[in-house]
Amino acid sequence: MNFEAGRELVPAPQSSWSDAAAAGEGAGSDRPAHGDDDDVSLSVDTSARDAAMALACSWSLRAAALLCGLALWYWAAKIHLDFYFRFDNVPTPLAVAEALWRHAHEAKFYVHILVSMRRIALGYSLAAVVGIFLGLLMGRLHTIRDLVMPYIELLRPIPAVAWIPLAILMWPTEESSIIYIVFLGALFPIVLNTIHGVEQTPEVLVRAAESLGAGRVQIFWHVVLPAALPSIAAGLSVGMGVAWFSLLAGEIISGQYGIGYFTWNAYSLIQYPDIIVGMLLIGVFGTLSTYAVQLLMRPFLAWQRRTR
Repeated sequence: MNFEAGRELVPAPQSSWSDAAAAGEGAGSDRPAHGDDDDVSLSVDTSARDAAMALACSWSLRAAALLCGLALWYWAAKIHLDFYFRFDNVPTPLAVAEALWRHAHEAKFYVHILVSMRRIALGYSLAAVVGIFLGLLMGRLHTIRDLVMPYIELLRPIPAVAWIPLAILMWPTEESSIIYIVFLGALFPIVLNTIHGVEQTPEVLVRAAESLGAGRVQIFWHVVLPAALPSIAAGLSVGMGVAWFSLLAGEIISGQYGIGYFTWNAYSLIQYPDIIVGMLLIGVFGTLSTYAVQLLMRPFLAWQRRTR
């Protein structure tokens, strides 16, 4: 009886081949998977090459589109096309290039550019600060939204040109009135896009933060503001374009310097190539300034790229 009990307590010995197999599996698991690393590096190289090819194709298409536009412009101006569009007095691209080259050697030409850029910087910066701050408050606090939204909806449809007479009466100098018009033009897109971004914050994220013990200030900084940043970035880009449009209107009527004044003065003096030069300057600087805004906002939207 005692012998049987003792036999039951003795564990069964493991076979030698099982130990060897287990040891082999353990050693195999410690070896680096060179084949997997090679596959990962190959896939990364392939994806990088595909991205570079896609970017090259995109820029090639854009360049081809611009060249086609220039070719059509040259053809229509050369034959004096008169079919719905009148190209009798429209200068050719070569005439515009010659005018641009001539003005590039004049100091006053750069004064016009610097004055316009200064007005954009001041008016747009004020609009960005006020618009984002006001949009965040209106998006989170319904009382402030009910108080301010009627004024925004009433003033937003008024074009920049209609503000010029009142701006001249309100402000002591022409410079301040033009900056005020730029400010108004950029303000409304920034405010509305910021409100939209705050309203689109997922409620589940707010409730999750509340369940973890976050206060209102923490929820605002760590949940609402990051969720609204894509819409804020879009509003800043749109506001920059509207700011240049408003600047042009203000400089045409009440300015003494600036790209808008340069363009309108060229029309008054019947210098048609200079008109196109002014228009191209506005387009180029508007595009560059919008791209600069996107670059400035890119670090704040890094989380968005990581979640894609």
